[in-house]
Amino acid sequence: MRSAYLETLHDLVEKDKRVYALISDNGAIVYDKFRADFPKQYLNLGISEANMIGMAAGMASCGKIPFAYTIGAFLAYRAFEFIRNDVCLQNQNVKIVGTGAGEVYSVLGPTHHSTEDLGGLRNLPNLTIINPASPMEVKKATQAAYEYIGPVYLRLGTNREAEIYKEDYDFEIGKGITLREGNDLTVISTGNICNDVLAITDELTAENYSIRVLNIHTLKPLDEKIVQKAIDETKAILTVEDHNIIGGLGSAVSEVIAEYGRGIKFRRLGLHSFSKGYGTHEEVKIANGIGRTQIKETILQMME
Repeated sequence: MRSAYLETLHDLVEKDKRVYALISDNGAIVYDKFRADFPKQYLNLGISEANMIGMAAGMASCGKIPFAYTIGAFLAYRAFEFIRNDVCLQNQNVKIVGTGAGEVYSVLGPTHHSTEDLGGLRNLPNLTIINPASPMEVKKATQAAYEYIGPVYLRLGTNREAEIYKEDYDFEIGKGITLREGNDLTVISTGNICNDVLAITDELTAENYSIRVLNIHTLKPLDEKIVQKAIDETKAILTVEDHNIIGGLGSAVSEVIAEYGRGIKFRRLGLHSFSKGYGTHEEVKIANGIGRTQIKETILQMME
């Protein structure tokens, strides 16, 4: 995902002198080519995330299009006040790019995990939140964020995510995507854990279960119509996210269900506290109840 983002940003900067890459020291090595090719459109502000966001807001007020990048946990938590007051309150055209979505930085522990960022940022007015599921979707999301006028939070994984799309498709902010059709149960996911969801549901489809899979790449604004359609056409809904169940995808979908006024069997699968354990991303997901086996068990329980 990170490489897909940098490739797209490189192309944008080459075509548009208003686009700038801002980083807070994190990612300096991966920006080597970018820095060499566009030294005047690259700014490393050091480990000063709040200052980077404030500077980005000032640049946007002068007609620039800054992409402010670092670890998502440092942006969403440490620089929250600046995101709220300087970017969102002023409705500035700043693109906030957080890497290490969910528990991707598995060996670094909960201080580096972005597992509450969506809950913290989703209630900010004017902020669009995009959480792509694959490298191709990152490229499309980065292009869409550039074209969109207003604050955007772009939530990325790292460089290990597999591609989930076999062919090109239309990406639209606020428009969810049906990855698999089905009539019994709908699994709604977001971000790189969509890979796990697809692997499990494909297994279950081979066992004659009919499971619909939705990719909600835009958490805000949420595609309410695709959720309402799932309520009308399937018997249960499960949300799966590498994030706390409070404030993230599960909360957003539950709000749609409540306001739609139709009862449906519903469950949220995600973290219930700060993340625990160290190891590979897969090992940490299992330790926190969102590994592939746990996703499959939850689906089967809901299908009973």
